[in-house]
Amino acid sequence: MIRCVIFDLDGTLLNTLDDLTNSVNFALQSCGYPARTTDEVRRFVGNGVIKLMQRAAPQGIAQSDWEVCFQKFRTHYLAHMTDCTKPYDGVMELLAALKHRGVKTAVVSNKLHAGVTGLCADFFGGLIDCARGVEDENERKPAPVNVLRVMETFGVSREETLYVGDSEVDVQTASNAGLRCIGAAWGFRDRAALEQAGAWRIIDAPQQLTEQLV
Repeated sequence: MIRCVIFDLDGTLLNTLDDLTNSVNFALQSCGYPARTTDEVRRFVGNGVIKLMQRAAPQGIAQSDWEVCFQKFRTHYLAHMTDCTKPYDGVMELLAALKHRGVKTAVVSNKLHAGVTGLCADFFGGLIDCARGVEDENERKPAPVNVLRVMETFGVSREETLYVGDSEVDVQTASNAGLRCIGAAWGFRDRAALEQAGAWRIIDAPQQLTEQLV
């Protein structure tokens, strides 16, 4: 029986793409660099904001210039991360259904920890029991560190836990933690990418997750 579901955040529970794109381009243009398209940013996300800005910034710039650009992104995003962001259709109903069943819910994200806790508080309130972002680089997915911490906190086994995410990084994270990964095909990657990554199962809408809770 499933007692715990651990979710990725961006592209799984929340559509954060517009706010990420806006903050990326604010930082880039403030530094005199070309803007990126939404589709480019979609491809860049998944490994945290440091990797995001390393991919978005022009190749070959000085490290000191990149650091300035990154700090502009970070400051802008923390101030504007809820401007356009919203839960995907069906997410709130799913979380409420899990709560009603007594299933523990958690978020493990490669976003900065302050961003993760802030977004979860703003959008989900008591529907998420634990939220963890990155405070140290060894926590960054696909490392399973924060996933295993959540499981320890809840006292659940691998057999009692599912991981849900939308990217190749999420599939690898689940594998590294010894968990089954359900791919969220509505997110930042498509079904083909999740199949190729080796997701255990793939669902097309949040409400389909309840069918997997056996």
